[in-house]
Amino acid sequence: MIQRWHKKTQLPLLALVFFLFVLCTIFINERRFQEIHRKEIRKGDDVATRNDVKKTFSSTSTPSSLNSSHPKDRSVVLDRFSTCKSTVKYSGKKAGWDIHFDKQEERKDSCDVFSGRWVFDNTSYPLYNESDCPYMSDQLACLKHGRPDLGYQYWRWQPHGCNLKRWNATEIWDKLRGKRLMFVGDSLNRGQWISMLCLLQSVIPAEKKSITPNAPLTIFRAEEYNATIEFQWAPLLVESNSDDPVNHRLDERIMRPDSVLRHASEWKHADILIFNSYLWWRQGPVKLLWSTEENGVCEEAQGLEAMELAMDAWADWIGSNVDPLKQKVFFVTMSPTHLWSREWEAGTNGNCYSEKSPIEDEKYWGSGSDLDTMRMVENVVSWLKSKVSVINITQLSEYRKDGHPSVYRKFWEARTDEELANPMSYSDCIHWCLPGVPDVWNQLLLHFLL
Repeated sequence: MIQRWHKKTQLPLLALVFFLFVLCTIFINERRFQEIHRKEIRKGDDVATRNDVKKTFSSTSTPSSLNSSHPKDRSVVLDRFSTCKSTVKYSGKKAGWDIHFDKQEERKDSCDVFSGRWVFDNTSYPLYNESDCPYMSDQLACLKHGRPDLGYQYWRWQPHGCNLKRWNATEIWDKLRGKRLMFVGDSLNRGQWISMLCLLQSVIPAEKKSITPNAPLTIFRAEEYNATIEFQWAPLLVESNSDDPVNHRLDERIMRPDSVLRHASEWKHADILIFNSYLWWRQGPVKLLWSTEENGVCEEAQGLEAMELAMDAWADWIGSNVDPLKQKVFFVTMSPTHLWSREWEAGTNGNCYSEKSPIEDEKYWGSGSDLDTMRMVENVVSWLKSKVSVINITQLSEYRKDGHPSVYRKFWEARTDEELANPMSYSDCIHWCLPGVPDVWNQLLLHFLL
């Protein structure tokens, strides 16, 4: 009896011990699993953090107020290797900016400095010598590259009924003390930036000035004034695959019509901003890759409608971020080209090559300046009157058919024998010799700053 009872009670005891063993094993394994899981989570967070840091330093930091409706805006950064997986016709889509601006009364100056004529003045001009400017570009150094006539350097812009203030570099540096002046745009705006450097650098001792190498943001520093004059390469204003300041000659131009974020992180820190955009929109259709597009499908738009999208994105940033009490913003109108001499001299079949004097007809308007584009820009800027001043260089530059480099510049590709036999065939009638027309653009700019 006792023996039978003992055998019966032994089984529940063994079961109890086995049950407790299983519970302990499960508990220990669960703790171990949780610890491993926590470590994996921390490891994953570390990887994610490193990736976020990597993204932060590989792309530009951005103001939170812009494109807040586009959470995937920085998912794919456009560069010169970007391509469209497929292309469809532009649907007419707009970014849908929600910000509205009250139109302001345009300031009426006592004198319209944009209306006038060119006067030959070999006493006061040029304002500097080409060879004395260490920042001169080979694209603009016409004398260095063999231009035989110097007349293009001696023309002064004379507004009707008033005078532009005489250039005084020291006075201008005093106004720029402690400030960042930034040009943003394409090669024409870069030419204006170089002009500004040449106009101002001579009064800064060599050991007190420096410049960064060619970069998306190139900075000239004047140490004793704690001031910089900068140029940011942004030919389409919005983010694009052409934002490399050197390697931007691409067969397919792709832009994000709803994002200026890549460039705007620098704009918000500048005290004076000078924008331009025009020439790149006249080079055929543009591919649009919206920030919310996940499949790499681009829309193809014509230059004017693509430019309007870019201008809208730019205007939204200006309207949302610029305090006119702290920042001054300027938009420079289109720089005209002189590709067809028949437009200023009937019966001819040339271009700016060999031209040596300005056009005297004050009503002259060539095909290099597009009225539809100017109207669109005027409409966009009209909502920003309190925040943006327009520097209207178009009409006064229209007269200067003689001011282009034509063949007197460095060309990056070798010229063929056929081209060399016909110089007119490879003339640059787009950019401007320095000293020359862009110096006057800067005089007009300083007219509104001083």
